[in-house]
Amino acid sequence: MATTTTKNYMKEKEGKVFDALKGQFGYTNVMQAPRLSKLVVSVGVGSVKDKKKIELIANRLGRITGQKAAVRNSTKSIATFKVRVGDIAGYQTTLRGARMREFIDKLLNIAFPRTKDFRGLDPKGIDAMGNFSIGVKEHTIFPETSDEELKDVFGMSITIVTTSKTKQETKAFLDVLGFPFKR
Repeated sequence: MATTTTKNYMKEKEGKVFDALKGQFGYTNVMQAPRLSKLVVSVGVGSVKDKKKIELIANRLGRITGQKAAVRNSTKSIATFKVRVGDIAGYQTTLRGARMREFIDKLLNIAFPRTKDFRGLDPKGIDAMGNFSIGVKEHTIFPETSDEELKDVFGMSITIVTTSKTKQETKAFLDVLGFPFKR
């Protein structure tokens, strides 16, 4: 569970959003300011057919997010890729509330600084509906994964869903929260 300092830190950052953006976007009410809605972490298993490796991916994703990962099965058969209906396509975890804030804090303050040659996040990851998607190439940047398990490295997709309506509003909101964008 999140510590009180993490909760207060993210709450404090979220509390500053209205004051920071009211002049730029013309907010008159605190409820108009964007908020974090949820965070979705997903991992595809690709062409891995070994059940031990698939379980390993699920366990590590659960350890990283602090929540059990849900299985995502394939809905179509594709002969070219040797995929059948019902095969495991990947795992997904949706975080809300305190777990979401704790994960974002860990992502910004621990994981990104541990990334090799990190030069900032690309603002092109913001879509027209106010969501921000990040691709992480190696799960080993998170402290929950031990260094001796480096043979099975996988990537993940992190999508941050906000209540903002435009790209500009989302970019300004994430800047206030402290996301390190490319200049």
